[in-house]
Amino acid sequence: MSTDATLSFEEAMEKYDPVLGFEVHVELNTKSKMFSSAPNVFGDEPNTNVNEVDLGMPGVLPVVNRVAIESSIKIGLALNCKIAESCTFARKQYFYPDTPKNFQTSQYEDPIAYDGYLDIELSDGTIFRVEIERAHMEEDAGKLTHMGGAAGRIQGADFSLVDYNRSGVPLVEIVTKPIEGAGSRAPELAKAYVAAVREIVKNLGVSDAKMERGNVRCDANVSLRPHGRERFGIRSETKNVNSLRAVEHAVRYEIQRHAAVLDAGNPIIQETRHWHEDTRTTTSGRPKSDADDYRYFPEPDLVPIVASREWVEELRATLPEPPAARRKRLQADWGYSDLEFRDVVNAGVMDEIEETIAAGASASVARKWWMGEIVGRAKNADVDPGQLGVQPATIVELNRMVEDGKINNKMATAVLDGVLAGEGTPAEIVEKRGLAVVSDDGPLLEAIDAALAAQPDVADKIRAGKLQAIGAIVGGVMKATRGQADAGRVKELILAKLGVRAEP
Repeated sequence: MSTDATLSFEEAMEKYDPVLGFEVHVELNTKSKMFSSAPNVFGDEPNTNVNEVDLGMPGVLPVVNRVAIESSIKIGLALNCKIAESCTFARKQYFYPDTPKNFQTSQYEDPIAYDGYLDIELSDGTIFRVEIERAHMEEDAGKLTHMGGAAGRIQGADFSLVDYNRSGVPLVEIVTKPIEGAGSRAPELAKAYVAAVREIVKNLGVSDAKMERGNVRCDANVSLRPHGRERFGIRSETKNVNSLRAVEHAVRYEIQRHAAVLDAGNPIIQETRHWHEDTRTTTSGRPKSDADDYRYFPEPDLVPIVASREWVEELRATLPEPPAARRKRLQADWGYSDLEFRDVVNAGVMDEIEETIAAGASASVARKWWMGEIVGRAKNADVDPGQLGVQPATIVELNRMVEDGKINNKMATAVLDGVLAGEGTPAEIVEKRGLAVVSDDGPLLEAIDAALAAQPDVADKIRAGKLQAIGAIVGGVMKATRGQADAGRVKELILAKLGVRAEP
């Protein structure tokens, strides 16, 4: 894989002003597909959830999924969009193996929602308004799996397999207007914007919003222009980025790559790019088509969608509380300080903490585990915390074992590592690894005698009232029991043995 030249991000910012644009694709969680009765289910055997409509067989006719239209209207309302009283579908013509009809049924001139906005809160509380151009309905394509290439990439692959299960799944594509003025915060804004869209559609209940499954995918457009110039530069579009960290990194990398190309006096090629998570780089895909190249024309087999004002208002009345109001409520319910809650939001684990509390943990316990243990592991693995696959019920089970005295905190972190490694549930890992707190007084007294014999002067200090010295004996016991002793019980036994009363 060739590596493009880049400037440092700081140098790029000194010379150029980034202009961004995002196309976020949201898969809807309807029971059936956009235009057919085939099941909309993730993870089934390839090519089992597909019928003649999805495959574009001769003579078949599509039928619009009413629930998908309602979900699309809800998304438009949540994005502060205007809802079209009448809108139409169009055929977007292109050939690719994952599109069996050789066209995609989408919307072009008449989107169902348009002219909206989202106010995005950055990490320091700064609010940045992103203007929404449109949110339109369409169907998803199938999924290609490239065989024989490096890490499943098309480059160097011997052949490709296609799964049409995803073909026809309802999508809403949310397209922003050009985003100016973000400056050096452009990568951060990219991540925060996609996170906000994901939060909205999950909150609405219209999408499972799992980025690792492709329920939410982002095409990130980047262009640069010298400071002071009004005309936009040529853009590149990094396709199908499916994690928040990847969106941030892809925008940052493209800014640095564009800057190097422009500094060398070369033109930017308008093209699509592929993101590679392992190298945090992009590679060229194909020249970027303009709308005219797709030869859009009205879909002759579908009538216009008419959204009466009464219908729209009925749907508006079903919307849940807005995300900003939800965050305010959750912070009050959990008792987190402003800084604590902002850290939770910036780490992207607010939903996970909410689900962990719902599963039975206290707010402080949920925050301790997600912010103190899981977020750090996610950073080390360079993934979003949700991608680690830790379930809220697992955290509740793990913490209950600590509270019940079955394991201590040190053991619990080892058990968590076992969960992440796929070794099983916390209880299974404790049994397999032989991790359990030693609370039987017999083995503990033997370890205490050995520790006191090794450090006789420490016993004299404890008897003299220097109770902090007990830590040396406890440490010796913990070492002898491989960290599996109940530290509290060890302290009690040491004081009893030396005839010292514990401090009240």
